[in-house]
Amino acid sequence: MMEHPGFFHRAGPFTLSTIANQLGADLAPSADGAATVSDIRTLADAGRGHLTFFDNRKYLPQLLATEAGAVLVAPMFAPRMPTTSTALVLKQPYRGFAQALQLFYPEAMRSCAAASHAGDPLVHPSARIEDGVTIEPGAVVGREAWIGRGTTIAAGAVIGYRVTIGRDCWIGPGASVIHTLVGDRVILHGGVRLGQDGFGFAMGAGGHLKVPQIGRVIIQNDVEIGANTTADRGALNDTVIGEGTKIDNLCQIGHNVRIGRHCVIVAHVAIAGSTVIGDFVVIGGQAGISGHLTVGSGAQIAGASVVKDDVAPKARMVGHPAMPIREWARERVVIRRLVSKHETAATPEVASSDDE
Repeated sequence: MMEHPGFFHRAGPFTLSTIANQLGADLAPSADGAATVSDIRTLADAGRGHLTFFDNRKYLPQLLATEAGAVLVAPMFAPRMPTTSTALVLKQPYRGFAQALQLFYPEAMRSCAAASHAGDPLVHPSARIEDGVTIEPGAVVGREAWIGRGTTIAAGAVIGYRVTIGRDCWIGPGASVIHTLVGDRVILHGGVRLGQDGFGFAMGAGGHLKVPQIGRVIIQNDVEIGANTTADRGALNDTVIGEGTKIDNLCQIGHNVRIGRHCVIVAHVAIAGSTVIGDFVVIGGQAGISGHLTVGSGAQIAGASVVKDDVAPKARMVGHPAMPIREWARERVVIRRLVSKHETAATPEVASSDDE
């Protein structure tokens, strides 16, 4: 298959002076304001022609090593940037990042669904439908979508603009798939929502500025996703669900999350943005995992646990906050002993009576 053309039109390139003026950022007097950048990337992925941003101390090593042409950065970190990068200095780099995305991707403030014009049929003429595809009544297949042979698109499903669906898939009734690339032999049950905006806002006293989400959702081969589960598209990088992973009903996968191969994720699990889940991880029902964490391969997380820190490979975690199961068990024993002692101390002695 040819390289995917993307879901949003990119404006630019823009000079650094133009970007600084639009964002209210300061350029060093020695900076070349006429230099241009053509796109926005993460610290790790950016090259000489790219703009990026730094707003989280956890990623300081990436700032020190970035090859970006320009970085949106707070004043206190500007001196720590590589000499090969130009600093655009502003008090709120994340808010500046949101404004820069709006400059480069003005259409990304709204999701793109089927991208059909009035009067178009439910299956757009530009869609590429291989032989052996079944499209049930009421399903919508958008402009430039691609659907592989042997796939069924059930009644009422929406396959969005430029979405690709592999071969031998089943897309359930009422599912919506936008800004997403789906592999082969994937099952999406009814009501699945893939590719909607990630929950990204640059918060401030004057209001919360929406951050355009220009990434995608990537569903690899042999994945199964339960009814009414959602996976948000990435902000810059893609949200990825790895080969063979099985996800139950009513789960929430945040933007930029990367889930490895052959994981099992039970109902009502919520995974916050930019967390990385390794291979063969098992997550019990109603567990919550905070953002920007790493859960190592082979880890097991008990139901209703809340993970707030990185999890080592093959660890078994339980509790709120989650801790290794042996540590949790020892803690429970200590608590039970303390409670027993307290109850014993609080029980009044029964006085004996000579009349009995």
